Amino acid sequence: MDQTLTGFGTVFVFLLLGIFFVVAGFITARLLRPSRPNPEKNSTYECGEPAVGSAWVKFNIRFYVIALIFIIFDVEVVFLFPWATVFKPLGTFALVEVLIFAFILILGLVYAWVKGDLDWVRPTPNIPKMPELPNRDSARANG
Repeated sequence: MDQTLTGFGTVFVFLLLGIFFVVAGFITARLLRPSRPNPEKNSTYECGEPAVGSAWVKFNIRFYVIALIFIIFDVEVVFLFPWATVFKPLGTFALVEVLIFAFILILGLVYAWVKGDLDWVRPTPNIPKMPELPNRDSARANG
């Protein structure tokens, strides 16, 4: 019988070794590190400033939307650098492709702009009010 591992056996061995190294690292760090807790170490750290108020503050979702839009466009622009290094040998076809790519990026930016996702301060929405209906009891008394 052949004693070599199959593909799944190899993956399983590497998985076990990975788990072992992570657990061994945690145990070694726990045994070697000094443990001297004090109130200053256990306090909340905010860039050198003393913490003010509760950590459960509601943040405006626009912080995350702006960050996600930045990451999306930043990652997409990174794809332009490899293209720019090999542009000349690729010829006109590559130029047309990158122009289409840039057009799609600009279209996405215009969509986010028109939708208002790039506006930092949004106007409060005008929500229409329903007219109040007459009360049933007053309708019975009048009828």
